[in-house]
Amino acid sequence: MTARNKGTLSRRGFLAGSVAAASAPFMIAPRHAIAGAKEKAPSEKLNIAGIGIGGVGSRNLANLPDERVVALCDVDDNYAAPVFQAFADARRYKDFREMLAAEKDLDGVVIATPDHSHAVISAAVIRAGIPVFCQKPLTHDVNEARQLAKLAKETEAITQMGIQGHAGEGTWNLRHWIRSGLIGEVREVEAWCTDTYYPWGHASWSPKQGFLPTDEVPVPDGFDWDRWLGPIAHHPYQPCYHPRSWRAFWDFGSGWMADRGAHSLDPVVWALDLGQPTLIDATCTGATEHLHPVSAVVRFEFPKRKKQPPVTITWYTGLRAPRPTGVPAGDDFGDRTGGIIFKGSDGILTCDTYGERPRLLPSSRMKDFTPPALDEPWPGRSIETDWAWAIRNGKKACADFAYSGPLTEICMLGNIAKRVGGTIEWDTKQMTVTNNPDANQYVATQYREGWTI
Repeated sequence: MTARNKGTLSRRGFLAGSVAAASAPFMIAPRHAIAGAKEKAPSEKLNIAGIGIGGVGSRNLANLPDERVVALCDVDDNYAAPVFQAFADARRYKDFREMLAAEKDLDGVVIATPDHSHAVISAAVIRAGIPVFCQKPLTHDVNEARQLAKLAKETEAITQMGIQGHAGEGTWNLRHWIRSGLIGEVREVEAWCTDTYYPWGHASWSPKQGFLPTDEVPVPDGFDWDRWLGPIAHHPYQPCYHPRSWRAFWDFGSGWMADRGAHSLDPVVWALDLGQPTLIDATCTGATEHLHPVSAVVRFEFPKRKKQPPVTITWYTGLRAPRPTGVPAGDDFGDRTGGIIFKGSDGILTCDTYGERPRLLPSSRMKDFTPPALDEPWPGRSIETDWAWAIRNGKKACADFAYSGPLTEICMLGNIAKRVGGTIEWDTKQMTVTNNPDANQYVATQYREGWTI
């Protein structure tokens, strides 16, 4: 275990110790205790670095206003330019490995690169002894999710996956309501995302079925294409990949199954204490060898867990789940682009995409509804500030890799079923598809030479 993770008096350890010492008699109170909760002494700010900052990473950094952003890393000078300007004092890098070698006083690293490089960068940060916040989905395949969760456990690293709904009050309440027995035994759940990638490449490029660009296009100045590819085999640069359209391609993105599924399956996994499914079945429209489908229906079968019954989860991509039986046409279920429906033996509970607005169906049941008492109050922290809280206090973050790794595995198993276009039977202990040997090629990505998790 490295010094910056645990066990030595690092700057972070000193800060945590200072908090405890402040309660002892005859000690000088820290400046923030005198100035008030809205002002913090500079010595108490965490030193944060960002890797992949042009997109959602910029929002993650902005959601840590009480910390100090000291280093930024991005392969595209132009895309990241507004963030470089916003944090003008931060040191700049193009290669995360160079940044980790040079920066000796980091308290945390935020990662928001494309999916295909999440695992290798997160592993490098953990091995450097630094707490890590990685955007969803945590990884790009099942093996990466399993290995990254294992590494985090072995090193006792402080980790967090960026699924904002997990830290929200709606998901917190929903979990407690279901565990209280509000709707009885839950044996069926439906979740969906109506968004689609069609036309592929977000209209910047219109491929034919199964076609992948092979012609060479000049790489824009200030963009390091090879570093963007990271562990993935070489592809000729095409503007359809970067900055956003990579999500539509199997080699780089994880599709809506993991892009939105990581959010919408989170309340289900958390509320129902789900492990791994034993059977996954997928029906797709418009999928090709290289491109995610336009729409899909993926069904997961989960076995009994302790006192909880087996449960079937159906995920819809590019489609909306059917209106539940007995729910009037005027009743709102889910939101405009997605949602979740829990079907219990004593009723139906729905919420929006990220676990917001949990409510009973039919809506008439909400008229005189009194929510069940909570076992513990909602902490009131965002997904980013919960991670910062965990760093300061040496605690586990709410969506650490021990939790988010298995959640990501479920999404990636859905993607395997989508790629083979049928049913797969999953042996989670052996990490093997037992009924379709060809499907096992998608369990682990083959990295190009020089890259490893």
